[in-house]
Amino acid sequence: MPRPTVAQLTYGSCTVIVSTLAMLLLSQTSSGPGIAVVAVAALALGVLVALTVPVTRSSPSPAPAPQPRPEQQAAQAAPQPVPVPVPASVPASVAAAPEPVREPAP
Repeated sequence: MPRPTVAQLTYGSCTVIVSTLAMLLLSQTSSGPGIAVVAVAALALGVLVALTVPVTRSSPSPAPAPQPRPEQQAAQAAPQPVPVPVPASVPASVAAAPEPVREPAP
């Protein structure tokens, strides 16, 4: 049986504490058997919550790569644009500057 994760322990413990307090306050029971029933119900609810918390895997198994559709294959086969070198007469600070944002005129 795998060990519980930190998230499972945290969610389960918080559920037990909060649900116990809520059920005791709502039922207003003060007898021993009533408190025992509330405690068992809260513990069962905490275990249920802890078991339903999604578990993340630390090393996922490699999934097969999806097959590209025909239009994707054509796009992949198209030649990629080649970057054009900046002429040496332009200062490096100007060549590296981002292009200004242009908004349409109203």
